[in-house]
Amino acid sequence: MPTTHPVDEKLPPLKMMTSGLQHVAAMYAGVVAPPLIVGAAVGLSGKELTFLTGASLFTAGLATLLQTLGIWNIGARLPFVNGVTFAGVAPMLAIVDQTKDKDDALPIIFGAIIVAGLLGFVGAPFFSKLVRFFPPVVTGTVITLIGVSLMPVAFGWAQGPNPAGDDYGSMKYLGLAGITLVIVLLIRRFTSGFVKQIAVLLGLAIGTVIAIPFGVTDFSAIGEANIVGFPTPFHFGAPQFAAAAIVSMVVVMIVSMTESTADMLALGEIVERPADEKTIAAGLRADTLGSALSPLFNGFMCSAFAQNIGLVAMTRIRSRFVVAVGGGFLILMGLMPVVASLIATVPRPVLGGAGVVLFGSVAASGIQTLTKAGLEKDNNVLIVAVAMAVGLIPIAAPEFYHAFPDTAMIILDSGISTGCVAAVVLNLVFNHIGKRQDDDDVTAPMEPGEEISESRVPSARAGH
Repeated sequence: MPTTHPVDEKLPPLKMMTSGLQHVAAMYAGVVAPPLIVGAAVGLSGKELTFLTGASLFTAGLATLLQTLGIWNIGARLPFVNGVTFAGVAPMLAIVDQTKDKDDALPIIFGAIIVAGLLGFVGAPFFSKLVRFFPPVVTGTVITLIGVSLMPVAFGWAQGPNPAGDDYGSMKYLGLAGITLVIVLLIRRFTSGFVKQIAVLLGLAIGTVIAIPFGVTDFSAIGEANIVGFPTPFHFGAPQFAAAAIVSMVVVMIVSMTESTADMLALGEIVERPADEKTIAAGLRADTLGSALSPLFNGFMCSAFAQNIGLVAMTRIRSRFVVAVGGGFLILMGLMPVVASLIATVPRPVLGGAGVVLFGSVAASGIQTLTKAGLEKDNNVLIVAVAMAVGLIPIAAPEFYHAFPDTAMIILDSGISTGCVAAVVLNLVFNHIGKRQDDDDVTAPMEPGEEISESRVPSARAGH
């Protein structure tokens, strides 16, 4: 009788629910931030902001179900969480600024996302063919960059809820983040089994309780939230189609597809089911179709959430059905704002403490992949070194590209995208273009997860 792969395993109900809720807790802040930022720029009231946030949760849940359960050739069928991509925030703010009547801003944004999503859906099979140019030297670099690029998010959360506040970065906030981190580590070290696997969820719950005496935990959202609320289709008006907005969102879609490809390769390595061309094509179809349908319910462009890859890496719970349950929770939160408000009570510093573990786990997975990349070869060392440097520019020197046009910043501000492109190009230059069959380096594209065989790695020369 064939053994069920851990990705397709259905766990006991309680474990499925708590593990799914843990995924929601890990990605909640990332889902609600874009609608809050864009909604505030448009000038929405508090009630309308709550509606827009609920709509983003609802559409994230739908996209996650599409990605994990799949229909036809749509969905990677991996434990993949989808939500609002942050890559679209800057272009959407630019669209808001360029729209004279702010009432038209959201319909114009939604129209552009629909077009970009449909174009991405058509182009997904062609985009997925790029997977042959992602050997371990590339995937390991990109996975590491994903983890490192997410670290500033955790550090920002740890400093408090308001970057403009006088107490931002105070000992109170940093202390709560540190306490949460220690709690997660202690649970991971001194427990076993199921309790160990939900260490992050327990850390968030305990950290939230500890934060109450410090006045950091805010329960007001629970009292203000409606019990039931449905994201009415086209609540903000019928979509409008403006050429400039469409072009900018198509660029965002390309960036998003690049990052999703990298995320799928990373997740495939972690769950030991390497993502091949077919899987990536199906996953990109889910991303793009989810994005195209999202504006119907007043949601934004959807993409993979890298922070949840860290959760899979740390807990080793690889079931896609666990993440599907998380998608169900997201839909429930979108339909019942009062439920969503419960997650909203988790203070940002507490999220920051847990985020250090989650995002660090992604970087560690990348380093594991690099052990398969033949780093005893000088060429591969150069590829990793330069691609990592390029990918770290937005983190290490945020003003580095200040003289570039705003449109270029859509790509340059994403270290994951620039590092990925650099790694792919350098791998082609050093390991493929003009290489002789007797050269010392990898001479043919490798599939993700392929081990470096003796035929690919010649014996080391004297003096190396």
